[in-house]
Amino acid sequence: MTMKYRPMQRFTFVFSMGLALWTALWLGSPSVMAQTPAAWENLTEQLVSVELSPGVRQEGVLSLRTGTQSPDVLAVLLPGHPSVLRPVVTDQRMSASRLPGNFLVRARRHLSDERIALLLVDCRSDSGDECSSKYQASAGRHSDVSALIQSVRQQLPSIQKVWLVSTSMGSISSAFMPMHGKGVYAGAIHTAAITEPYAMYSYRELGGFDYGQITGVQAFVHHQNDPCPFTTHSGAAKLAQKFNIPLVTVHGGSGFQGHPCRAFTEHGFTGKEREVMQHIGQILKTGQANNADVR
Repeated sequence: MTMKYRPMQRFTFVFSMGLALWTALWLGSPSVMAQTPAAWENLTEQLVSVELSPGVRQEGVLSLRTGTQSPDVLAVLLPGHPSVLRPVVTDQRMSASRLPGNFLVRARRHLSDERIALLLVDCRSDSGDECSSKYQASAGRHSDVSALIQSVRQQLPSIQKVWLVSTSMGSISSAFMPMHGKGVYAGAIHTAAITEPYAMYSYRELGGFDYGQITGVQAFVHHQNDPCPFTTHSGAAKLAQKFNIPLVTVHGGSGFQGHPCRAFTEHGFTGKEREVMQHIGQILKTGQANNADVR
């Protein structure tokens, strides 16, 4: 039997199907998945949790290079879509999460060293299956993550500087959190950032965003061939030029597969994880960022 639709019904049907496909490609299964052992190689990890209100918590995973006692830099890692981590920590390792393939999750070991501690941030416990873009742009997001950072700083009084390091959808947080917390962060590194906020299904919160209002050091880190229509290298180049922010261009890689906006294409720096993270680490430790190529 052939289905017939009126114009408005046809639009609603097509929009709903498109949104369902977009959700499936970006979100995937919400189940908690095991990580590969390499993701936590040489790391000692623990779950950090603070109560925001009765029954609502903000959690994250604190990662230290095994044997490190007094790191002076804290890198706050803000993962991409759906930005909901729900970590499981066993035997001092994050053994499972909902985002095992995310660039910041799978490559975190390459950023941690004797000076840099990592705080991989979840979304608040009442967020559901997606950490909404509206919330990530809000003062509440900054307040919730700040409570987690404060808990870590009490545990590690050696921390002197706190940096934000985001990827993809997480760049909404790394853009807005420094605006809500002026002077709190030493800087923000936006990797595979949302550069096309007006693309279909993209994030309007970053439309017309003024990166020039952010205090501290910034850098965009983008693969030259990022295939995701929300995070183009050309868009990053325009933002970098407009706001006089360094652009780090990543070249090469290997093993690309999957949807253009997911973690195992150039969008997720597949095959170049170590080089990208080590370059970011130098920025965090020196406090200096410049235009550069990572090959």
